Amino acid sequence: MSMRALIVDDEQLARRGLELRLARYDDVDVAGFAANGAEAIEAIQVLKPDVVFLDIQMPQTSGFDVVAALPPEQAPIVVFVTAYDQYAVAAFEANALDYILKPIDDDRLAECVTRVRAALQQRQAVEQRSGLIALLCELTGDSPLEIEEAVDASEGAGAQRYVTRLAVKEGRKIIRLDVKKIDWIDAAGDYMCVHADSRTHVLRGTMKRLEAVLNPLWFQRIHRSTIVNIHRVKELRPHMNGEYFLQLKDGVELKLS
Repeated sequence: MSMRALIVDDEQLARRGLELRLARYDDVDVAGFAANGAEAIEAIQVLKPDVVFLDIQMPQTSGFDVVAALPPEQAPIVVFVTAYDQYAVAAFEANALDYILKPIDDDRLAECVTRVRAALQQRQAVEQRSGLIALLCELTGDSPLEIEEAVDASEGAGAQRYVTRLAVKEGRKIIRLDVKKIDWIDAAGDYMCVHADSRTHVLRGTMKRLEAVLNPLWFQRIHRSTIVNIHRVKELRPHMNGEYFLQLKDGVELKLS
């Protein structure tokens, strides 16, 4: 089974070096490259790679932010590639598939490719993503707001059934997010990823509780782990296996069940 790979690193030499090493494996096809987090998110949506070799430390959007921003259906296997070994233990505890230090050792890369092959056979990408979200919160030191906190801190939350604003963390600040700006929300383990204005905000809690405070005239649950702002939907697209996908105005595709 051939695997499609995406290499993400802000250093061109690092991207090229990993490409040359991966070229030694007949079943690895390097489908593309990205030089920053924003490019990585777009490339994953377009290329749909099986595995992403992802640098952690990048300007503006880190490797962890990339993982948080992706729909579960688009979540590839993630292998971290970085020079910063202080993340290693936490990465493995969070079920990251693998972790490679720079400069890359050929034997270590061979072990990694073997692990990727096994993971693809078991389709572990979605389960891995929830662990990486938890890791993101742990390493930044910014524990996300509980959903109850987000609701209580929102304007008008006590005066009406459905909130018009939701308190979320943006860096070290807490902002009140206009819920109509939310594109979609997905569950990752014990965390909710709220996607709005090309950013991802993390809350801690259950999908059921969050769904209860959002106006159903704007928000609908389309999957066990996904809520979508129906005003952001561009089209409904059938899939060959009988499933359907919603395409949002920003190009994100979400599975409809």
